[in-house]
Amino acid sequence: MITRWNDPFRELESFRSQMNRLFGEAFPTSRTGDEAPSLAAWAPPVDITETPDQLVFQVELPGFSQDDLRLRAENGVLTLEGERKFEKESEKKAYHRVERAYGRFVRAFSLPVNVDADKINATLVDGILTVELPKREEAKPKSIPIGIGMAKQIAASKK
Repeated sequence: MITRWNDPFRELESFRSQMNRLFGEAFPTSRTGDEAPSLAAWAPPVDITETPDQLVFQVELPGFSQDDLRLRAENGVLTLEGERKFEKESEKKAYHRVERAYGRFVRAFSLPVNVDADKINATLVDGILTVELPKREEAKPKSIPIGIGMAKQIAASKK
């Protein structure tokens, strides 16, 4: 059987993709877009959504309490810091595998100029930190009414 080889570089591209994924998992980084580089060995995952009224950050932080976290907004940057400490080893406990990440993390995000930093609200519920960043009133979309032209108004009033 003869197999036609349309793209000789497909296997090479597949290999490159697999290597990138391998190194990405071995040496994770949280730098995406205009986000500041992570200053830690691990960083919690973040989802960012936008509505006409606000930006919403949702951060996965299972096992964290409010006292374990520090959130601040200054100079157009939202910064979240925290630390997950490793349990102290005891003589009665032998670890067979440790897969959870431990240590300090820092996540920093550039904020758009339309965010009202004085009205930011944050809540931690069931291991999810939700940070609501309302937009300034002048930045919200406004509906503009469209009137009918004068010629049509005059013609409508003569009827």
